[in-house]
Amino acid sequence: MFARILILPIWLAALAAHPVFAQVPPPGLAVATFAAGCFWCAEEAMDKVPGVISTTSGYMGGTRKNPTYQEVSTGATGHTEVLRVVYDPKKVSYERLLEQFWVNHDPTVKDRQFCDIGSQYRPSIFWHDEEQRRLAEASKAKWEKTKPFREPIVTPIVKAAEFWPAEDYHQDYYLKNPVRYKFYVNGCGRYTRLDQLWGKYRK
Repeated sequence: MFARILILPIWLAALAAHPVFAQVPPPGLAVATFAAGCFWCAEEAMDKVPGVISTTSGYMGGTRKNPTYQEVSTGATGHTEVLRVVYDPKKVSYERLLEQFWVNHDPTVKDRQFCDIGSQYRPSIFWHDEEQRRLAEASKAKWEKTKPFREPIVTPIVKAAEFWPAEDYHQDYYLKNPVRYKFYVNGCGRYTRLDQLWGKYRK
């Protein structure tokens, strides 16, 4: 978290989050929600998947309405950083999104991801219906048997709650601020740890 604070202008922390938008995706599309630590990085990973229509960084799992980044970053609101993924199920399956999620986070830790520490960075799969829950549990069970590392998988699978979109400056951060983003990712050791954990599965 320290590295991210260094590269965010101080005044941005005071901006309020956007009012919540429609929780239901447009007709013919579906929504998935993942927490993989820093939502900037989750966004970069999911944007690469063909069939993904849009990604929105935000917050889920807390108690406060319309939380700001400044509030969430204290860990006091109970939220975690998440990515809302709208996708076309005719072009990409939920199972494919799950695969992308697994190899782009560290499932061996609970209240942290890489250099970011705190419950606001806890990883999770948030399911929106029973089919997603079933597929997520099957995916987790598969990796528990075939994972290329020794540590147990502790990433939980939980029911989706209300989604609150993050501030504008967080959206598409890796595209709008490529130098700062690269500085953060490299300094945080994210890719080094992911390659160490997943090896060939990330290729």
